[in-house]
Amino acid sequence: MANINVLVPLAQGCEELEAITITDLLTRAGFNVVTAGLDDKPVVASRGITLIPYTTMDKVMDQAFDIMVLPGGLPGADHLRDHPLVQEKLKKMAAEQKFIAAICAAPKALAQAGLLDNKKATCYPGSLTQAPVENLQYSEDTVVIDGNIVTSRGPGTAMDFSLALIELLAGKAKRDEVEGPLLRPAA
Repeated sequence: MANINVLVPLAQGCEELEAITITDLLTRAGFNVVTAGLDDKPVVASRGITLIPYTTMDKVMDQAFDIMVLPGGLPGADHLRDHPLVQEKLKKMAAEQKFIAAICAAPKALAQAGLLDNKKATCYPGSLTQAPVENLQYSEDTVVIDGNIVTSRGPGTAMDFSLALIELLAGKAKRDEVEGPLLRPAA
């Protein structure tokens, strides 16, 4: 399997359950996961847990990634929405037809970049009510994949979201390989 490069921006006030679940499961899949802070400070997540990103957004702008995955949480999702380098990287990766994924309130950052126009997506309830989106087909599904855009609902869907990303990027066998040892109950 070719090496899959993943960018996970971490903003102050992100949802730690989502950030950790995403980075943990994608790492278990053998992907190269790079966490990038919006600045060079440790990230204090929404419940007060401190996360230490590997690098910063300014240092990854010229690096190639196969997917960019945005954890949600507040005010983290607002920081992702409002950060110029996050917006620039989202638009660049979308133009390159790379995968872009966001969970919980983070789809608002995708909306700000114009990436949810004419798409089917989901998010934490109410997160996109103020967003500038044209012709959004809102869904209450746990995970929604529309072309190269993947969205999910919230902390409780983080594992399903991460496993769906593994399957999308590396196939069902890789998803099963990662999911099996997690001992998830049958649906």
